[in-house]
Amino acid sequence: MSQVYNFNAGPAILPRPVLEHIRHELLDYEGRGLSIMEMSHRSKEFMALVAEAEALIKELLAVPSGYRVLFLQGGASTQFAMVPMNFLPSERTADYLLTGVWSEKALEEAKTFGKTHIAGSTKEDQYRRVLRPEEVQLSDNPAYVHLTSNNTIYGTQWRALPTFGEHPLVADMSSDILSRPFDVAPYALIYAGAQKNLGPAGVTIVIIREEWIARVPKTVPSMLRYDIHAKNDSLYNTPPVFPIYATCLVLRWLQELGGAEEIALRNETKAATIYNVIDESDGFYRGHAERDSRSLMNITFRLPTEQLEKAFASQAKAQGFVGLEGHRSVGGLRASTYNAMPLEGCVALADFMREFQRTQG
Repeated sequence: MSQVYNFNAGPAILPRPVLEHIRHELLDYEGRGLSIMEMSHRSKEFMALVAEAEALIKELLAVPSGYRVLFLQGGASTQFAMVPMNFLPSERTADYLLTGVWSEKALEEAKTFGKTHIAGSTKEDQYRRVLRPEEVQLSDNPAYVHLTSNNTIYGTQWRALPTFGEHPLVADMSSDILSRPFDVAPYALIYAGAQKNLGPAGVTIVIIREEWIARVPKTVPSMLRYDIHAKNDSLYNTPPVFPIYATCLVLRWLQELGGAEEIALRNETKAATIYNVIDESDGFYRGHAERDSRSLMNITFRLPTEQLEKAFASQAKAQGFVGLEGHRSVGGLRASTYNAMPLEGCVALADFMREFQRTQG
């Protein structure tokens, strides 16, 4: 089996030990004679997996009491609509902080359900940074304030997550969930597609305050109601069994590594390895994000010409670095260094970048 370094932005790299564990028991889950993909989602074995995954997320993020963890379908894109559908009353306004394409999409979905307010935007700066505190102007008593913690396309991240007093926060953390510790308490709801940092595509994690669950209107369709999913422990309908299973294995892996604190240190080191090459290149490599907004998950950069960028991506792929092309909407290059990317992959990429500059610069 050939070894490659997977820098794809999502679906993304999974921990090698997790993949090997899956391979080992794919045909026979814990001696039951069946694959996990063949077992009933109502079986005691799978129900135990769901309970374990919820407990691990709460432990790894130090989630305070009064929260539930749900495992849903439809990705973050469904959450763009599901949040306002459940929690934006007709007489209230939802505030949105725009720092990239995904926050724009979340705003557009919310507009179809109620009143919205753009509380701040960095679009005029080509989304090269997150918002500064003085730039945020909330509406009067918003139903919630929505933010996107990490922006995969532009390579920016809230390094210090903002809070707004008693106003509840809702966050899309699809691309940096469990990449570092943070205080969950200010958040009424956090959602994250698993396919970047927690597991394969197909399951979405939702961390939600129990008091918010009680507010869900009965007029919302059953499959889109958080209270129904919570009441049924994420088993109201047939859930994405295999992605939940794989996510549970990733959570175990994170726990064994030392949790969010340890993975944060690793992520800092990995990102610095690549950012140092960019900063020392005398402008040959140009980072898109401003330094104080740089993402530890998605490192975006440009070269002097598009021809050089194409040559870089082509030569990198030939040497076993995959997924380095930038998002189709912005071009350039992007190295996604999620939790499962080993330091050796970032060191190897940094060495390749220096050599490419030496021969092409």
